[in-house]
Amino acid sequence: MGGQYFPGLCALMCIGYLPNGSGNLYLKEEGFSAMSEQILAAASERGLVVEQVSKLLQRVQKEVDEGLLPAAQVALAKDGELVFQASYGTAQDDSLTCIFSATKAVTSAAAWLLIQEGKLAEDEQVADIIPEFAGNEKDQITVQQLFTHTAGFPSAPFAPLEWDDKEARLSRFARWRLNWEPGSKFEYHPSSSMYVIAELIERRSGQDYREFVRDRVLEPLGLKNLFVGLPEHENARALPCEHVGDPLTPEDYKNMGIPVPPVTEVTEEAILAFNRPDVRAVGVPGGGGFASAGDLALFHQALLHGGLPGTVELWSEATRQDVRRIRSGDLTDMLFKKPANRALGLIISGDKSRNFRGFGKTNSASAFGHNGAGGQLAWADPATGLSLGYVTPGHDRNNIRQGSRGVAISSIAAECAPVAAT
Repeated sequence: MGGQYFPGLCALMCIGYLPNGSGNLYLKEEGFSAMSEQILAAASERGLVVEQVSKLLQRVQKEVDEGLLPAAQVALAKDGELVFQASYGTAQDDSLTCIFSATKAVTSAAAWLLIQEGKLAEDEQVADIIPEFAGNEKDQITVQQLFTHTAGFPSAPFAPLEWDDKEARLSRFARWRLNWEPGSKFEYHPSSSMYVIAELIERRSGQDYREFVRDRVLEPLGLKNLFVGLPEHENARALPCEHVGDPLTPEDYKNMGIPVPPVTEVTEEAILAFNRPDVRAVGVPGGGGFASAGDLALFHQALLHGGLPGTVELWSEATRQDVRRIRSGDLTDMLFKKPANRALGLIISGDKSRNFRGFGKTNSASAFGHNGAGGQLAWADPATGLSLGYVTPGHDRNNIRQGSRGVAISSIAAECAPVAAT
């Protein structure tokens, strides 16, 4: 799903290490001064800018300490390895948070494997693969248009629990209607197009798409804290989503000179549905993943390098370069009136409007990723080799404050490592 969300008392810090003994820090933090020496020393050893890392941790902790957010996790990774993960509020080292639309990068990356293997092509018509999809003039939609939000059915409805009912799923596809001509403009598809991509994965791989994501992507990378389709036994680790703060009024928007955001499917009720184990188990391909900040940062290292140290290369250099190529041309994001900058399931940072795309102000133009509703942040920057994961179960009703938080955290994080020499 789309999107750019009780006070904690200072206590003793609990520090743990990765099971492989790499020395990368996982930190449970309820008092910044108590943990600063250890985590900043670790950051220094890995060549990060200590002052920026300190700013990042303080910024992430701020709204947890103020009582606005119940929990948060932040992680930085570099050179294929996790540097640190810090947890605040009710978050524990092994907590999982729904990452909402950051899931789109995971599902897309699984489909890239099929493209890489010649089993799926961007210029194929979807209806040639899924005949049930063809009705109501959708027969000309291409695979690429699904990834780039140019397919023309942004608000097509789908109930998550219908996914596991094949007849209901295909009936939905058949009934969907176009809002506009495919390819004619960009409009964010919060969930609809990714359901179709998941079906494409199933048709061309012969596997349940959740199994495909697990078997071909997550397990080979050794990511044990990232799920698309949360197993029943993992529910105890998942932090419940909750809404915090007060929403802005139409008068507030008017006073700020900002248009009132359009109503979409990403409602409060839709967000809270992901507290249900049955909905979590579906693994909504456009917004139902669960992850720790650390594994989210590591996943984006894998997108940057093709794999992680000690694992196989999943995506070739040619594939990695190609999927990051912007395919949306001059099409404009209707909400922000800026170029959409959409690659194959990813957003590319691009020009000086990068903060409107969910990146900070200090990322390079080549940074890429996909954030999620409630303020989840997930990106990698080839210029520095850094990747960021930030998650919180607290969804701020004040979307301006939420967006400003994301820009601030990303802007600070992007300067935590110097730009690599070319």
